[in-house]
Amino acid sequence: MALCTLVLCSACTLQPAARERPELPAQFAQAQLSPGDHGPLAGWYRGFGSEELDGLIARAQRGNADLAAARARLEQADAQARIAGAALLPSLDAAGNLQYYAGHSGAGSAHETDWATLFSASYEVDFWGRNHALAQSARLSANASASDRDTLALTTLAGVADSYFQVLALRERLASARLDARATQQVLQLVEARYAAGLANAVDLANQRAAAAAVALVVPQLQQQEIAARAALALLLGEYPEGFDVHADSLQTLAEPALGAGLPSELLLRRPDLIATEARLRAAQADVVVARAALLPSLTLTGAAGLQNPAVQAAVLTLTGTGPSLQLGGALVQAVFDGGRRRAIRDQARARAEELLQDYRAAVLAALQDVESALSLVDSLNAQQQAQTQVLEQIEHAFGGAQRRYREGSGDYLTLLTAQRALYAARDGYIQYRLARLQALIGLSKALGGGWQVDSAS
Repeated sequence: MALCTLVLCSACTLQPAARERPELPAQFAQAQLSPGDHGPLAGWYRGFGSEELDGLIARAQRGNADLAAARARLEQADAQARIAGAALLPSLDAAGNLQYYAGHSGAGSAHETDWATLFSASYEVDFWGRNHALAQSARLSANASASDRDTLALTTLAGVADSYFQVLALRERLASARLDARATQQVLQLVEARYAAGLANAVDLANQRAAAAAVALVVPQLQQQEIAARAALALLLGEYPEGFDVHADSLQTLAEPALGAGLPSELLLRRPDLIATEARLRAAQADVVVARAALLPSLTLTGAAGLQNPAVQAAVLTLTGTGPSLQLGGALVQAVFDGGRRRAIRDQARARAEELLQDYRAAVLAALQDVESALSLVDSLNAQQQAQTQVLEQIEHAFGGAQRRYREGSGDYLTLLTAQRALYAARDGYIQYRLARLQALIGLSKALGGGWQVDSAS
């Protein structure tokens, strides 16, 4: 009874300390956004309303080499967890052996055949929870590997969406540049006609020809950037860039997932990188139990049973003939002196657990900062939307008026040239602004671990 009490008390003292989880704010400071439908969770990218994007992400999930490697690493970790868990159960082996002895001396000749068919078992009594802690550590490491895979998947799929949006933005900017090139040529024809009629000077004509040439230079530059962006997208999908293409050509085909007001900070707890960090912390705490248990005695029980001939082989008495055999044994081992090696391993495990605890706290704070920054960026871009739209509308109106007055002879060329340059810059800037809005929503989805949907069952 006293021994059982000692074992139970010792096992309790070896249990890992409860993990500490930093307190989170009720909601994010920058989450006061317009109410709307919650965005998607696992399929966060579906909120952009693009079937083509959905298809590209499905292809990336199948073909991306990094994701395939992460799945293989997870399989290794799962196998390692099963290996560690096997130590909690007895091991059972079956063995058969046959030995033939023959000899000759002056006393004559003799021969003998010995054989045995035995089942043997061994079991390490887990008094101190060492094997259980080893299995727990391996299982938690496998959980961390699964979360690492999810982190990589989230990053990769966000990269697919970002690259896809960049391709569409470049195509839209290219269409705008071509439109500006046509408008520049039209103005050039108007200036040439006025110059031929003596109503414009050579300086105006040269300036307009330079403006037309400058716009013409933009088109091949944007074409090259669009090709590079498509190649980068193909790489994320695990496909060859040759022959790869997407069908959409404008950001106008995309929707923007609506944000709800007051996003709860508990959404951070589903971030796969935080889950992985916490799993590694708990695995390290289990490793401390393993290291402590190594300082205590270990007991291993063994047994074997079966048939053999001779029935018993011993130095004192050998029982001849075939018969059942039973062998029982036990080994109690306690380290006496190892130069402090086991205690150093225990101290190392404790320090490792403390390091991972601080890493977890830092990771939570960094994640909060990521979300606050992403929400702040989305809020800032939302505040700019009306001004961005008005700037483009007014500059389009100003260019139309300047072009009409110049054609009628009541406007000057400098005003027309300035309005034309401002129009192209405004169109290009507005496209990049819309791209920035979409990229900010991608960043927020990543920061929240894949969207901002709240589980209604929670």
